[in-house]
Amino acid sequence: MVSRGVFYFVTAILFLAGILLIGYQHIAYDLPFLPGQERELWNVEAKIEFEPDEGDTPAQIRFAQPAVQPGLTQVKQTTSSLGYGIGYINRNGNGYVEWTKRSVSGEQVLYYRADILVDPEAKLSSMRVPSISQSVESEPYGTAIRELANAAMQKSADPFSLASQAIAEIKKESESASLLLSRYSRSGVLVRVLQAAGIHAREIGVLTLEDGRRNRPLESRVAVFSNDKYQIFNPQDGTTGINQNQLIWTNNGNPIMTLEGGKSARVSFSMLRHRISAVQAGKLKAGVEKASGAELVSLSIDSLPVEEQAMFKNILLLPIGVLIVVFLRIIVGIKTSGTFMPVLIAMSFLQTNLLIGLIGFIAIVGVGLVVRSWLSHLNLLLVARISAVIVMVIAIIGTFSVLSYKFGLTEGLKVTFFPLIILSWTIERMSIIWEEEGYHEVIKQGGGSLFVAVCAFIAMDSALVQHLTFNFIGLQFVILALVLLMGNYTGFRLAELKRFKPLVSQIDTFKNGDQKEKECDRLSREYKELKADPHNVYRKWKKSAQDNLKKNGLDDESGETK
Repeated sequence: MVSRGVFYFVTAILFLAGILLIGYQHIAYDLPFLPGQERELWNVEAKIEFEPDEGDTPAQIRFAQPAVQPGLTQVKQTTSSLGYGIGYINRNGNGYVEWTKRSVSGEQVLYYRADILVDPEAKLSSMRVPSISQSVESEPYGTAIRELANAAMQKSADPFSLASQAIAEIKKESESASLLLSRYSRSGVLVRVLQAAGIHAREIGVLTLEDGRRNRPLESRVAVFSNDKYQIFNPQDGTTGINQNQLIWTNNGNPIMTLEGGKSARVSFSMLRHRISAVQAGKLKAGVEKASGAELVSLSIDSLPVEEQAMFKNILLLPIGVLIVVFLRIIVGIKTSGTFMPVLIAMSFLQTNLLIGLIGFIAIVGVGLVVRSWLSHLNLLLVARISAVIVMVIAIIGTFSVLSYKFGLTEGLKVTFFPLIILSWTIERMSIIWEEEGYHEVIKQGGGSLFVAVCAFIAMDSALVQHLTFNFIGLQFVILALVLLMGNYTGFRLAELKRFKPLVSQIDTFKNGDQKEKECDRLSREYKELKADPHNVYRKWKKSAQDNLKKNGLDDESGETK
């Protein structure tokens, strides 16, 4: 016999294992605990157009993939290009898609599409601290850059404030600023001024995500670094940071596209926003982990083929029904016809609906009991009698379905989902109980079975329960631990407590014997006295008992009459 300690240890291990598995799936795959949660998914499409060089010349196009940034995760990428060879390359931590073709003629259009998931759990960034350029600017541009750098340095205290002051100096459009803006873009001027001041800075390309927008260009920003920290500045107005709907496409200082064998290249972006379920978003992230070679151990049923998923979706609900049955039978004390027959009936209700299921069950069992009572007069052997009941149940279900169809009640056709063997044994068992204990016991057990089946159906029909059981396999271990704990319960059932109602009423209302106070008040007072001073109260009770013995003429030691 297993000791109590081992039992509770095993139960605790099962419960803890279930909780850990649930937490693992929630964290690793971002599976939500509540159904109906949604995530944003952006479909961003880059359109690349160019004209090939004259003659049948080969073309090679290298296009930068979106950078990695906190809050966003790229879950998918596709390309569309007729006749081109496609390759995905990674150089120095930067991803590119490369198109190549031996012979190109006419205007060319290529498409690159990236699916970007809004992911609050994403923390990684591909931003790297750039080196300071050592190239010497030609005059007079070098002198103009140094003038702006010196003016900004006098009004700043750190790299970030220096960047703000440099933007302000450029906006004044002095002679030096105007000279530089005539040659470089505003972000290019800012980067050169900061590098002249010894500040690490880099020009980056940012795309603003707006639903339904087309032909949008990249916006230029400047990333300014201070040790391992950085801030992103808008060179136009000096604002810092990027919004949640802004995607950093390039952050390595390289152009977004390089073209060989062509000219007049143009890049534009279109985008659409979608709302997808959090579960689907978790699957997409898992696919990213798999593609990167860092696949986590998948413990979800959705990794199986769709056909098996549909089967397991119902099977995984059975432990919930079992838990309801165990609680109502062991803790509450409800009698049922058969141990787990209510769970199977509840599963049938899921395929029909509650009202049609109840009517069908009562009608089939009622007719079956009438026919079974007639079979009892034939004195058949058990095997033959059960076989006859099975055939009879099939005939009843067939008749019920045909009549429902004839009357236009198509819902009645779903009674075929009832488990035939279970119904047959239920009819047989109820018939025997009727003969041995009367119809009252049949009504009690049949009603209890229906009540438990309805409770199990309500639990299993819940969208929350279906979501948790299907997505979190660890829940099965938690249910098993709870079933084991309830199976170890040997106390009173809740239905049995009604036997103590007269005793409770007597203690609460009436006095016993010659007492001068209510029994409940006396017990409460004595409990408080015993708790406050147990030793003196014990001596007091002992002396009172001895006095009562002497009063009744009994010897206080032997208990015999003197």
